[in-house]
Amino acid sequence: MLDDISYPQRQRLAYIDFCLLFKGAICRQDLINRFEVGLSAGSRDFSLYKELAPDNLNYDSRDKRYFQTESFKPVFEHDAKRTLTKLANNISDGFDAIGDMHFPVESQSTLNVPDIFIVARLVQAILNNKAVSVIYTSLSSGSGARELVPHSIVDNGLRWHVRAYDRKSEGFRDFVLTRISKVKIKETSLAEESAEADAEWQRLIPLQLVPHPKNVKHPIAIEMDYGMDNQQLLIEVRAAMAGYLLRRWNVDCTERGTLKGAEYQLWLQNRFTLNSVQNLAIAPGYDA
Repeated sequence: MLDDISYPQRQRLAYIDFCLLFKGAICRQDLINRFEVGLSAGSRDFSLYKELAPDNLNYDSRDKRYFQTESFKPVFEHDAKRTLTKLANNISDGFDAIGDMHFPVESQSTLNVPDIFIVARLVQAILNNKAVSVIYTSLSSGSGARELVPHSIVDNGLRWHVRAYDRKSEGFRDFVLTRISKVKIKETSLAEESAEADAEWQRLIPLQLVPHPKNVKHPIAIEMDYGMDNQQLLIEVRAAMAGYLLRRWNVDCTERGTLKGAEYQLWLQNRFTLNSVQNLAIAPGYDA
């Protein structure tokens, strides 16, 4: 039935759904003020929502508000990760009540904020299969010109980087976006410089994560944190991204789980899966 409803009305219905879910209540004036619709249009929206989900809301004539019922089930999908990000950054997509009120959700400060024009040039190059010339500043060699063929922009949990073929080293590497100061789009890239040729990017490896055998007193808490099934979390990750994930989650990658410290709550049980994976210097305790 939702597919037969116009886009503007779906926005208003989703707004009602969001308010009931996160605020617990909504009045007709909220809808009218947000979307600048007339009283009759607002009434029709609530009537349609009531038709779609009759058990989701009750009208209190004294408060002149609709309240969420105990049997409430969202009509629209509100993805937890996306919604938390929007709430924390006060970003609305028109289908929610963000911006109408302050929600008690905060996120960590972002230390790494790339130049949007640098990002835009790189995205242009990726979409058009072009190479770029950049000025890049590295820890080992300082500033210098490089020719790269980028294929993906990546958030590794700590900072943003671009995955690209480096014509200088003749291999695929990660380049931190904030260390790129100039970008100039060049000629079309070659097949051997594309994402399909990036073996570490294309290869998925399985990680078997379990509560740390020595540092965790009550493993059930960690199982709940990570949504584990049968005391373990099985995930697949690109080989090129494995080191970043293992560091971000402080996963003990030693052979017998010997890293000490409260920060090491997870242990990589199938350590052998990292054999032949590159760029694992940042994986906690991993020693090839």
